Amino acid sequence: MVYVFEMPMPVEIVGLLRSTITITWEDEHVSAYPTRELRLRCRCAACIEEMTGQPLLDPKTVQETVRARAIRVVGQYAINIDWSDGHNTGIYNFRDLRANCPCEACAKLRAAGQTPE
Repeated sequence: MVYVFEMPMPVEIVGLLRSTITITWEDEHVSAYPTRELRLRCRCAACIEEMTGQPLLDPKTVQETVRARAIRVVGQYAINIDWSDGHNTGIYNFRDLRANCPCEACAKLRAAGQTPE
C-alpha cells in the first residue's frame, strides 16, 4: 500500500534582505512571515535541545534587523535559510509553514480548531 500525503508547495518565495519572507502557495494563498519571528522558530539542534525540546536560542540575541541572505529549497518539502546573524542550519518544512501562516484568515481557522490548507 502506498500513502500519498499532500505537501503544500510554494510557487514563489521572496524575502532576501527584507523584513518579511513572503511565500505564495499553489492555491494562490500568500503567507508573509516576519523574518525575526521565522528566525526564532528555528527547530535545529543549535536552537532547540534535541532530547528535551527546550529552547537553546535566547530571543534577546536575535536582532530585529535579522534578514535572510539566502533561501534554498530542500528537496520538495522545505527551505533552508542563511540568516544575517550567521545561522544557517535550520530547515523550515512547507507543511509547518503553511499550517502556521500568520495571516488573519489562517489565525481564525486555527482558533476555530481547523488547519489552514
